[in-house]
Formats: sequence, structure tokens, C-alpha cells
Amino acid sequence: MFGKNEKKPPIVVVTGASAGVGRAVVRRYAQDKAKIVLIARGKDGLHAAAREVEEAGGEALAISADVADADAVEAAAASAEGRFGPIDIWVNVAFAGVFSRFADMSLADYKRVTEVTYLGQIHGTMAALKRMIPRDHGAIVLVGSALSYRGIPLQSAYCGAKHAIQGFHDSLRSELLHDKSRVHVTMVALPGVNTPQFDWVRNNLGRRAKPASPPYQPELIAEAIHFAARTRRKTIQIAWPTVEAIWGDRFASSLLDRYLARTAVSGQLSDEPLPPDYRDNLYEPVPGDHGAHGRFDAKARQINSKFWFTRHRHALTVLLGAALTVTGTAYTRSRTSKK
Repeated sequence: MFGKNEKKPPIVVVTGASAGVGRAVVRRYAQDKAKIVLIARGKDGLHAAAREVEEAGGEALAISADVADADAVEAAAASAEGRFGPIDIWVNVAFAGVFSRFADMSLADYKRVTEVTYLGQIHGTMAALKRMIPRDHGAIVLVGSALSYRGIPLQSAYCGAKHAIQGFHDSLRSELLHDKSRVHVTMVALPGVNTPQFDWVRNNLGRRAKPASPPYQPELIAEAIHFAARTRRKTIQIAWPTVEAIWGDRFASSLLDRYLARTAVSGQLSDEPLPPDYRDNLYEPVPGDHGAHGRFDAKARQINSKFWFTRHRHALTVLLGAALTVTGTAYTRSRTSKK
């Protein structure tokens, strides 16, 4: 969609741009000298991210908005095009979560997670399509998860929202294909990522949260999102744990329920109690510039063979075909010479 020979820097909108994966995505597009519209609630992180874009040679427009507010997202899209022109790429990153047993959650918190994590992506996609469809041009990236396919304990609201995104993606993509639209929607399925989320999601469990397995650094995720926006692929699955979760649920869902019941509750909680001054960002942003990384740099992974194979699958297919052709030719000649 936006090929290697594209000289004009893209106009990109990123939600959840102030921290975590969103911040890493902003930095990746800043390398392209892109014109980037940053949408998030936290003004400290927004302004810091905008400075990074400008220092890298790009242009930035920081907009403080809550993606759960459809009117605010629409206004942000209008401001984006008023400032920079037609949007090329819209990346939906913003989310919220709660670590809690379902029975202990308030319905208000459950609704809030759904409004941010699911409806936030709906609002962003609607605002983008309103502008992209008449031009027959543009790419929308939905940020999903391994948890879009396989729910785990203590994150029922988040898992439910991510499952909804996956179903929405199927429906929307089919409609665009039916209309022969050149607007492309793709979903990137994330593994656990080393972001500040584990220190600011609402936590009803009294102990600090942690990834269930060693997480990946947000820069790898940003590179995958950047790649997804430039291709026509439906889904990019990052990392082998994502693939394992998806296929494990397809073939042994009931067994996986029992396995997660034994391992995933303790696996997501550290031995450290929540600090007395712990603040979550469910309804209000936590002040300060939190950057892209969380506290797990020592164990986070920076390289992933699954994404490498995904990114180079066409070249690998050609090489494999060539190897099979050479092998077949050699075999045929050998059989012929023996006759």
C-alpha cells in the first residue's frame, strides 16, 4: 500500500501515543519523518512524544482526547486533516485493563475497559473510514492480542474487548473486500509487551502485576505495526507465544482452561505488594512521562524469529521453491543416468 519507493512521508494518527506501544509506534514513524497526530489523555507524555517526533525531523500534532468519547475522536481526526491533510494510516493502540477476578469487578470498571479497549478502536476506525473510503486510500491498524483468541484469568474485561476487536475485524474486512475498496484494515496480534501498563492498570489483587511469560520490547511491536500498515495482509501474529495460544485454543481449548487455571493466576502476580501510593489510569491518566518501556527490561526479548519469518515469507517461499526445483532436477537426472 505504501511501498518502498514512496517518497512522501505518510500522515499517521496514533492513539494511545503517550506511552507503551503507542509511544514506540510514534518513534518508529518519526524515523520516516512522518507527520504524526498523537492522541492520548496524558498531556505530559503527549508533549514529550511530540518533542521526540520533531527532534527526529518529523512533524507532530498532540491532541489530548479520550478514545472512549466518539465525538472527541472525530474532532481529533478533523484537526489532523486540517493541519496535515489526508490521513494515510490510522493506528489504534489505546487500551485500558483491570487485573481482577470477574466476581470482584464493578460493572462500571468493566464498562470502562470495554469503552476504551474495544469501542476506542471502533471510534478510531469509524473516523478514519469516513475520510479514507471516499478517497479509496488508506490503512487502518487494529491492535489485537493473543488474548483476542484465548482468554486468561484475571483479565476478563480486556480479553472480552480484544475478542470483540477480532470479530469486528473479520466483518469489516469482508465488507471492504465486497466493495472492492483499496482501503486496507489489518490486525496485529501482540504477545506480552514490556510497557508501563503493569504499573498503572487498575489492580484489585493487592500484588503487583507482571507478564505471564517473558515479554517483548515495544520496539519490536512498533516495527510489526509499521510493517502491517504497508502490506495487504489480514493479520500479523507476533511471536511464537501468540501462535501457541491461538492454536492451543483451537485444538485443546478445554485442556488449556485447566492448564491456565493452575498456572495463569500466580503467573501474572509478583510477590511484591502494591505500593501505598499506587495509582491506576482507568479513569484518569497517571501524571508524568512514562515512555515506552516498563520495568522488565532485564528479561524482555528484543528479537523474534516468528516476526522475521512473517516479514520475509515471500522470499522464503521463492527460495524454498527454487531449492525444491533444483533437488527435483538433480533427482530426475540421477534416475535418468542410471537407466
